Amino acid sequence: MKPLQCFLCLLLPALAGCVPVPSPGVEGDPLRGKIALTQYACQSCHMIPAVPGSKVYVGRPLSDLSKRKVLAGTLENNQANLVRWIRDPQAINPHSAMPNMGVSERDAIDMSAYLLML
Repeated sequence: MKPLQCFLCLLLPALAGCVPVPSPGVEGDPLRGKIALTQYACQSCHMIPAVPGSKVYVGRPLSDLSKRKVLAGTLENNQANLVRWIRDPQAINPHSAMPNMGVSERDAIDMSAYLLML
């Protein structure tokens, strides 16, 4: 690909508003987070906007996560708590059906950035 074509491939989606931008105060890379959600197979249990997968009803849909007041029934909905929940759900609720998937800190931050911008 020629340098000008590469530049246009990067620039045009940004101009069209296709590149997700995290909310103010939210850290991480939402595009990377979307990929990480797929890599950890989160769509196996959750319906996640723009993440392909079956229509499943094991876990709650994640389309409105940013609008919820609490996470896991007890935690204030903020990025730090979402990262904690993604990384070790049993530490917050030992009876949770959500498994500990061994998500890294960086992946959890990026995943939370994607989920909180929905």
